[in-house]
Amino acid sequence: MSTIPHLSKTYIRGTTKKAVVQLVDSFLCHITSAVRKGIRIEHSKVYISTRVIKHVYDKRPAEEFDFCIENTHLVVKYPDSIYRNKKGKRGDFCFVKEVKNFKCFVSIEVVDNSEEKPPHCEVVTFYRINNKYLESYELLWEWKGGIPSS
Repeated sequence: MSTIPHLSKTYIRGTTKKAVVQLVDSFLCHITSAVRKGIRIEHSKVYISTRVIKHVYDKRPAEEFDFCIENTHLVVKYPDSIYRNKKGKRGDFCFVKEVKNFKCFVSIEVVDNSEEKPPHCEVVTFYRINNKYLESYELLWEWKGGIPSS
C-alpha cells in the first residue's frame, strides 16, 4: 500500500470534521533529476503529513479525496507541468498532472530549516482542478514530447 492511502486508513478515515489527528510525517517519493533541474531545487525527498491529509479529507468530497490519495505520488514523481505558486499561498511550487482525464494539483513547499530532517520538500495540499484554474499561474517547467523543458 502506498504512503497516503495507508496514512489515511490508519489516522484519518472516520474522524470528525476538524478533529485533531496524530501528527505523522512520512516519506512520499523522490523528485526526478529532470524536474529538480527544471525548477532549480536541490532537494529530492518529498514528505507528506497526516495534518495535510486530514485538511484535504475535511475539505473535499469523498470521491475526490479517494482519487487524490491514490494519485498524489504520481503527480509529484512524474508531473506534466510545474508552476510557481502565487504569493500569499502556502507552498513554493504547484505540480500538475492529468490522471484519468482529471487534472491533479499538488502544492509543494521547500523546507530548508527543519530541525527534524535535512532540507527537503513537503506536500502542503492536493486536489483536482480545471484548465481555467492555472491561467494566472506562472509556468516554470513542462514535459514537451517526452522531453523535459526548462
